[in-house]
Amino acid sequence: MSATAFERPTVEDSTADHTSDIAAIRELVSDVETGYNTNDAELMVSGFIANAAAGNAVGAIISGYDTLLDSARRGLAGFLADEYVRYAVTDIVFLRPDIAIAHKTARAVTAHGELIDRDPAMVALYVLVREDERWWVAARHNTPVPAKA
Repeated sequence: MSATAFERPTVEDSTADHTSDIAAIRELVSDVETGYNTNDAELMVSGFIANAAAGNAVGAIISGYDTLLDSARRGLAGFLADEYVRYAVTDIVFLRPDIAIAHKTARAVTAHGELIDRDPAMVALYVLVREDERWWVAARHNTPVPAKA
């Protein structure tokens, strides 16, 4: 069997200045963090599209805004009620002018914002779309990072 030789494309939009887009995406992730830290489920999922999907840290896929909101409400009222986090957007790539992927890291913090984790405990991948002049989360997937020995 022979492989056909081809050049792999690099897919990245360079047709626009994305400075304001980057700020908007960072703000969207900040809203997720603030919603988590204040037990505000509505804020936490406010940036998700109606048919969004999210993979959580235990591998479950949650589909649809209403289901995401219900899951956030239950989590923040239950096992996440006294948990706090700090997110850092580590990169954003614009595949098209209206499609982006972003990564963030998450670290546990105290209620006063003091770091608990020395290293990120989780990374997340966001797939974002621009619709009606704003950025939305179409999909997110969380992946726990094993603690270093």
